[in-house]
Amino acid sequence: MKKVMIVDDEILIRENIRSCVDWTKEGFIYCGDAPDGEIALPLIEEHKPDILITDIKMPFMDGLELTAIVRKQMPDMKVIIMSGHDEFRYAQNAIRLGVEDYCLKPISASELIAILQKVSKKIDEEQKRQKSQSITKERLLSDLCGGLIGTSEAIESAKELSIPLTSRFYAAAILDIRLAESSDLTLLNGIRNEIDRQLEQPIECLSYYRSRSELVCIFKSHSAEEMAQLLQSFNPRIRTELERQFGCEIYTGIGSIQERIQGIHFSYLEAEEDKYISRLTQLNQASLHDIHEPMDVVLDRSIFFEFVKIGVPSQRDSFVREFAGSLKSLPFMSSYSFYLLNDLTLEALRAAKQSFRTGADPGCSIARLQQEIKKISTWEDCCHYLSSLLNELWQWRAESSDKYGDVIKQVKEYIVSHYNNEQLSLKIIANHVRISPSHLSKVFSQETGQTLTEYLTQIRIGKAMELLKTTRSKSFEIAFEVGYNDPHYFSNLFKKMTGMTPKEYRNQGTKDETA
Repeated sequence: MKKVMIVDDEILIRENIRSCVDWTKEGFIYCGDAPDGEIALPLIEEHKPDILITDIKMPFMDGLELTAIVRKQMPDMKVIIMSGHDEFRYAQNAIRLGVEDYCLKPISASELIAILQKVSKKIDEEQKRQKSQSITKERLLSDLCGGLIGTSEAIESAKELSIPLTSRFYAAAILDIRLAESSDLTLLNGIRNEIDRQLEQPIECLSYYRSRSELVCIFKSHSAEEMAQLLQSFNPRIRTELERQFGCEIYTGIGSIQERIQGIHFSYLEAEEDKYISRLTQLNQASLHDIHEPMDVVLDRSIFFEFVKIGVPSQRDSFVREFAGSLKSLPFMSSYSFYLLNDLTLEALRAAKQSFRTGADPGCSIARLQQEIKKISTWEDCCHYLSSLLNELWQWRAESSDKYGDVIKQVKEYIVSHYNNEQLSLKIIANHVRISPSHLSKVFSQETGQTLTEYLTQIRIGKAMELLKTTRSKSFEIAFEVGYNDPHYFSNLFKKMTGMTPKEYRNQGTKDETA
């Protein structure tokens, strides 16, 4: 049963509301009333009502002042505003303060009960949602990989869950486990335990299931060298052993080593891309079993990769003709020729992505390149294809060296100009600079050392600090001016960023000026 309190300076109104409703029958507890906000405050602190019904026009402390205090100190309490004044500015101010409803006096018992039932239902829904959204280890790790949580919040949540999160180096890996029965959690947990067993100090692993068949691992280490050795051996050693031991197929994706907690996000994005290419590579290799033709021609992929890294356009044609010399005897349009060129392409895309850390999406290139391979019918076609592949990979190399300076500048300028838009989001900003949201999130974090959300918060709180010092606007008004529609959330965020509440910050500024 929800507790209800009435604040109104007219005693007849209070008595009428108290007596016209069968509170117990309707599922409520009438816990008291008061003639103004000042007298009501200690009663509110004592009884902690779920719903507060207050008049606007009252002596000493009016309803809007009372609402502002209650919303700050007890944000879960729902407020219903009553007024005998049918004036828009009262309703507007009440809505900005986050009240649940606004009604005119006199109000009938049936109208009041309908409003109370609606608010009570909302309280139940919020409590249910809060319970379902309570932080868990899986959600924390998922939010880290998705870039949905800031560094300080992640550290605090990890501490609450007793998870050792902080480390010097991080890297993400994704295992797509194809079991005979994907719903067998016993086998999946066995694979997770085997990974933990095979890891050697100082490597640690935090893992969670993204789906019934996908295991995401976040590796931590205080040694970059040890981490690099693990990532290098993960595919040939650990994956092969897991497949042998558990009788399954595993497609893996490995991200780069990062030094910041926020780096987990773009290591995860890289692991996603790497997993996609790895799966295609393994499927391509598996196709060898179905090839019934001579397979005596091989390509030295390491030579091709090295030329991708250091080669120049003037040397391209001579390199390609020498590199592809062994393919002259190959019957093109055959299964084996497709296998060789497809394998070289997939590994080249993967190596270039890891070396250049470009924002290009290999997935957009693979299908197109495979179609081009299928059209190759002569050795000259093959050389032309390899030249085109080099050109594409060199474009990635050029993009990597640019460091996205212009994009970052555009993003920051857009945020500074639109920080007061409460709807401002990663998607809106990404549309402005014409980059995918996931790629923009990765690039911005990598180039600036902070997430877009952290930068936006920094700009908003900085502007709020300026307004607190230079204007007489109230805290809730400043919250709206800098893009926050919840004054309580703004106050908590301001204290988290500055160590002081908005009021304390303003008072400190006043003291400094009079000192």
